[in-house]
Amino acid sequence: MAKDSRKTDPTASVIWLPEPEEHDYPAAERYLALLTDAVCAAATVQAMRNLPVTQQLAKDILRACGLPLLTKDNPHVASDLAKIAAGKKLSPVLMVRGDLHDGIAAQIADGYHRVCASYLTDENTPIPVKLAPVAARGPAGAGAG
Repeated sequence: MAKDSRKTDPTASVIWLPEPEEHDYPAAERYLALLTDAVCAAATVQAMRNLPVTQQLAKDILRACGLPLLTKDNPHVASDLAKIAAGKKLSPVLMVRGDLHDGIAAQIADGYHRVCASYLTDENTPIPVKLAPVAARGPAGAGAG
């Protein structure tokens, strides 16, 4: 059987921090504010802070989000691959649950590059995730600037 060229070091394993780093939450909120109003983005991220970390597979995260796998040549993916190779801990991923009934994909609010680096290490890598439902929208005009 031929070696899968999408994998990096087969001996490397991804090590995770127990909780997301504090700077991940504002990054997630900035991203979500591009998809919804500021009130909804803030409430969704606040809910994430209180959720437990669950385990999801790298391949399932990418599929649920409908996102392409970034290559090891992407500078941020390469940086995360170097951290993995060095045995450094990565921050868990922040996500918003999709809606299967309405055809809405899940969203990686923070951690896309970490998911891709983990996938390139092993597509079955369990990734710690805080998976929040989307919060209710703010009042009309909320967050408009």
